[in-house]
Amino acid sequence: MKTLESDVLIVGGGIVGTTTAFFLRRRGQSVRLLERGLTGQQASGVNFGGIRRQGRALEQLPLANRALTTWRHAAEWLGEDVEFLASGHTRVCYHEQDVDTFVRYAAEARECGLDLEVLQGRGLFERFPFLGREVLAASVSPLDGHANPRLAAPAFGRAARRLGADVHENVEVVRVEHEGAGFRVEDSAGRIYRSAQLVICAGAWANRLSSQFGEPVPLESRGPQMAVTEPVPYVFHSSMGVFTSVKAESVYFRQIPRGNLILGGGPHGPASIETNRARVAPLNTVRQMAQFRRLVPGLAPLHVIRTWSGVEGYLPDAEPVIGPSRAIDGLFYGFGFSGSGFQIGPGVGETLAELISTGKTAIALDKFSIGRFGANAAAKQAKVGAT
Repeated sequence: MKTLESDVLIVGGGIVGTTTAFFLRRRGQSVRLLERGLTGQQASGVNFGGIRRQGRALEQLPLANRALTTWRHAAEWLGEDVEFLASGHTRVCYHEQDVDTFVRYAAEARECGLDLEVLQGRGLFERFPFLGREVLAASVSPLDGHANPRLAAPAFGRAARRLGADVHENVEVVRVEHEGAGFRVEDSAGRIYRSAQLVICAGAWANRLSSQFGEPVPLESRGPQMAVTEPVPYVFHSSMGVFTSVKAESVYFRQIPRGNLILGGGPHGPASIETNRARVAPLNTVRQMAQFRRLVPGLAPLHVIRTWSGVEGYLPDAEPVIGPSRAIDGLFYGFGFSGSGFQIGPGVGETLAELISTGKTAIALDKFSIGRFGANAAAKQAKVGAT
């Protein structure tokens, strides 16, 4: 069987994998992408679609700002519409301590290029008269917005292919290894692929591959609880979500110009990397709707017409793994976005492409190193041994 060779081999065709391929081709690298199902089929295609910078860890904001530039140019660069709308993103809160968090975060985020407006009292309800009166404050990010996750990753994949990337769907990678000066990858059909550099962007399945290089991570699978309502007049231009430490309260919604409201949030549902399936628990949807009535009482009459989920990968610190391997030169990672990878994905893809092509990037990635799990594991083991 013929061995297929490329400069860079990417495993995983979600938003990070497809944008990495896209930006690598713009830099002239030969690229092959392998996706176990269809591009954008799992987490990248089933999420809320929020283009949200606010609320991220400050270390993520340079990546998020970079991503926003791509979202703004998506229609031009991709030659197709991914329904990006810079309609704004608003976070609200119910608890006094969260008001203080909004004010503090706005001051810190301004230093990272994100301008937020915090509203309270009369100004809050003049801007958003439809909000329930339990809401104490709102943090508004006017340049953020939303896009259609079902369209985005496939569109980046097609654009990468038009630029010359070799994109293969329905190819399951089962074995990866470092071989000589490069990498050898084998799929479930026995095909062999070789490359000088390897990028693992395999979402909830990434630990299966990183472990083969001695870099396991405590990746868990969870399913977002998503729903869509019947269409109604288009009145909610800003995406809106609740910031809270109470998981049941943490719901969010956006309205698309067709009139439907996209709903999500609250406790996760079951998901499995063995069956490649996730599902919505009916009780979660019932409890979501109660929270939406609390947030916007006017949503009470709306009917849910469809629910869905997908398999997302979560890490204990809710921070992704982005950047080079700590063990092997030429190996790179981009996974574990813990339900918040859609907006930032193009920024990660562009940064990985830059790092792979030039060996450096001005964006600090230390916080996202896969090495943080190896060090933690070693420290825990040493502590156990000492007791």
